[in-house]
Amino acid sequence: MNAETTSTVRYELEQRERSLLAPFAAFSAESKGRKQAEIECRYRMAYQHDRDRIIHCKAFRRLKYKTQVFLAPSGDHYRTRLTHTLEVAQIARTIAKALHLNEDLTEAIALGHDLGHTPFGHAGEAVLNRLHPGGFNHFQQSLRVIEVLEKEGRGLNLNFEVRDGIIKHSKGKGDIISPSLEHTAITLEGQIVRLADIIAYVNHDLDDAIRAQTIKAEQIPQDCQQTLGKTHTQRINTMVTNIIDESRKEPGTLKISPEILEAVTALRTFLFANVYESSAVYSDFVKASRLLEEIYKYFQNHPQKLKEKYYPSYLESFSFIDNLRDFIASMTDRYAFSLYEKLFLPHPWNIK
Repeated sequence: MNAETTSTVRYELEQRERSLLAPFAAFSAESKGRKQAEIECRYRMAYQHDRDRIIHCKAFRRLKYKTQVFLAPSGDHYRTRLTHTLEVAQIARTIAKALHLNEDLTEAIALGHDLGHTPFGHAGEAVLNRLHPGGFNHFQQSLRVIEVLEKEGRGLNLNFEVRDGIIKHSKGKGDIISPSLEHTAITLEGQIVRLADIIAYVNHDLDDAIRAQTIKAEQIPQDCQQTLGKTHTQRINTMVTNIIDESRKEPGTLKISPEILEAVTALRTFLFANVYESSAVYSDFVKASRLLEEIYKYFQNHPQKLKEKYYPSYLESFSFIDNLRDFIASMTDRYAFSLYEKLFLPHPWNIK
């Protein structure tokens, strides 16, 4: 294949995208672009290329060893931050495909939405939010990872729509569908990821909690079971199909019926009360929080040790306190355990 032919591949894909997607989809050829101009790939469309960059970055690989709900679980079937991310991507792509929206953009946002998450889940996030000047949240840190920290300080240089979806995906205990335009992604694809995130975690966290015997299946509120279903599969299917069906009634918008939204909100409330904030789960996170706090304060009091051993020269242009935040946030659970042991626990002498 000659150069003249290969140079048209991306153009052909963009034209096919125009013929297949809904008129209100985010078209790759119409992206607001990257912060730094670059020569685009001849074979991949913009959002497809962004998705690939995320999958190949270091922060994505570290998600494998970051807590979702249960701290360093010994069982093989508990979710991690990585499997959560993959489940979000799968759910989001299902909705996007059914609504004829851009699957590449949807998947890129989903795969990147938790890149800045701390070790030990939201317990780690709470520690940094309390200790770091100016506070901390994982979605802003995700944006910092892709804009600044990856690729030796050059960042991934992703397109605007991907970055917008990542920074606006989080809801905490707030509204599942935000009434604020300021906190709503500018694309329907980004809005889908926000919904897919909660669909994924309320269902897989419930599944993991039952597996861990933190709760029993019969404890799930009866109203939620009657509305959403009694099994993991039924609940996900109910939520996803409702969003698709309601959104197709009014093309160009993302909808969920009041009944299903109320049931999802009730299920999330149940999880906070009986899993996330339960004594069985919370006590371990109190210990993990202390561990991270001691590491943070150690380097705060010994800044030179962090500079000498734990961050490379390309980060020297940033303030020490920002580098400390980035260092703590980037840790996996097992790295945090290992570093704590190295810094604070005595090591036996090997005397022969």
